[in-house]
Amino acid sequence: MGADNNVGAKAVSRLHLGQDQDVFYIRYPGKNGRPWLVFLHEGLGSVAQWRDFPEQLCRRTGCPGLVYDRVGHGLSSPLSQARTLHYLHGHALVELPGVLAALIPDSPYLLIGHSDGGSIALIAGSERQPLLRGLVTVAAHVLVEACSLAGIEQARLAFGDGTLRQALLRHHGEQTDALFSAWADTWTSPWFRSWNIEYLLPAIEVPLLVLQGREDQYGSTAQVDSIVTKTSGSATPLMLEDCGHAPHREFPELCLDLMACFINRQAR
Repeated sequence: MGADNNVGAKAVSRLHLGQDQDVFYIRYPGKNGRPWLVFLHEGLGSVAQWRDFPEQLCRRTGCPGLVYDRVGHGLSSPLSQARTLHYLHGHALVELPGVLAALIPDSPYLLIGHSDGGSIALIAGSERQPLLRGLVTVAAHVLVEACSLAGIEQARLAFGDGTLRQALLRHHGEQTDALFSAWADTWTSPWFRSWNIEYLLPAIEVPLLVLQGREDQYGSTAQVDSIVTKTSGSATPLMLEDCGHAPHREFPELCLDLMACFINRQAR
C-alpha cells in the first residue's frame, strides 16, 4: 500500500499491486456507517475524466468514495501485455478485488461503472460478494453490437486526425497511443465478436440502476434490456433522451439526482 497524501478533503496516493503494477487512486471522505462508492471508468477513461462527479455524488449521499485508474490508464502503470478476450474479467476478478482488499477492506460498497467500467461492475457483481450493496451502470456493455463497432471506427478517425488523441494526451500522457490501440484493436478484432457476458447476469442479485443515453454511439437499448431482464436483482432502467455515451458528463445534475436517490435507498 502507498501512504495517502492529503489534498484538501481528499486523499491521493498510489497502490502497489505487485508485478511492477501501481494504481493511482483518490479517496473521498464520508459519514461513518455509509457504504463506499467505488467508481470504475470507461475504456479510454481515467480518474481525471470523471471530473468532479465522484466528489459531488459523495457529498450528496454522505458516502465515502474511491476512484482509481486501472492499469494502463491515467497515472497508473502502463499496460504490460496484450489484451485477451477476458481482459474485462481480469479487471473485475483480479485487479478490483485487490484494490478493495487493500484500500477499503471489510467495508460495504456500491460499484458505479461507466462503459467498460459498467461491464466490469456487472462481472464483479456476478461474484455475489457479501459486502456489495448495489450496482450503477452507465452505458455498460454485455455484448458486441454493430453500432459498437461503428462507433469505434468513428473514434479511430477522430484519433487519426489528432482531435481525440490530443484530448486523451492530457489524461494518459505517454500511454495514450498504447491505450487507444489496445481498446480499439481488441473490440474490433474478429476474435472479440463473440464476447458476451449475458450468461453471468442471472447471478447478480443486488439492486441495479441501469443508465444509458438514447443516442449512445456505442450501444443500443439491447444492452439495457438484457441487463434488466436477465439479472436477478431489482433493476431500474433509465434511458436519457438527447444523450450520448456519457450521461454523467452530458447531464451531470440529473445523473447526480438519479444516482443519489438509488444509493440512499441501498444505504439505509
